[in-house]
Amino acid sequence: MSDPILATVCEIPALRKLVTSRRQQGATIGFVPTMGALHAGHTSLIEAARVDCDFVVVSIFVNPTQFGPDEDFEKYPRILEQDLAKCAGAGADLVWTPDTSIMYPDGFSTHVTVKALSRILEGATRTNHFQGVTTVVTKLLLSCLPDIAYFGAKDFQQQAIIRRMCLDLNIPVEIKTCPIIRDTDGLALSSRNAYLSVEERESGLSLSRALRLAEEKIAAGETDLEQIKADMHELLHATPLLKLDYATIADPTTLEDISTVQPEMVALIAAWVGATRLIDNCQLVPASAENS
Repeated sequence: MSDPILATVCEIPALRKLVTSRRQQGATIGFVPTMGALHAGHTSLIEAARVDCDFVVVSIFVNPTQFGPDEDFEKYPRILEQDLAKCAGAGADLVWTPDTSIMYPDGFSTHVTVKALSRILEGATRTNHFQGVTTVVTKLLLSCLPDIAYFGAKDFQQQAIIRRMCLDLNIPVEIKTCPIIRDTDGLALSSRNAYLSVEERESGLSLSRALRLAEEKIAAGETDLEQIKADMHELLHATPLLKLDYATIADPTTLEDISTVQPEMVALIAAWVGATRLIDNCQLVPASAENS
């Protein structure tokens, strides 16, 4: 068992020196990119990396380019000391904390875009959000060059886009997606949950309820996906304080809406609850697959 957090670095050369040293010793490198404000969802990624890899790197960087002009970049929680303690407790070896001048130096003018996957669902309303994500993740991966990078399933579209990006650009990193971590009431963990009032949190639970409704109907053998989507919409539209963006069932690779049952499906929801945007999803398993 390696010692908790051997170092904290900011500069890319220092990061590469430490990673290269461990790789030369035969270590496999695991990487968990985060924006800080860590919760149990993040620490589950670090713990998964700890199981798989010899040396675990966590990055903490609040990426300005993935926030829209009316989003919460300025108020996004920045609690580095608490985050470092959580990294240590989860088994990280190294925490990399680049600042904006390192990630976006003067004259920066290159962007990475995964076109089709970035234009739908979250991308339909959050202009340039995924361009900011894919650009920064490319820089993070190329700076660290891990063997495996870990992402959470809650941001389902994000991990699908990053998989496509690594495939298209021949980035030699395995992308591993880890399960959603939920609070005891069913709400998917998110750093933004802290913004919710008691009443808003209760309304936010409708996302997981609608997903559970879809899961149960598919498991029971229901094949009318349009009716299931309609039932999800009805539940969500009836929820006070909630403004639905989308609730759909899609192919997990292309994220395109589907109307007929297939072996792999994902239900995805996004909604505003008060001033807070929540997303959630679940994989759907047809009754025929469960019984086979």
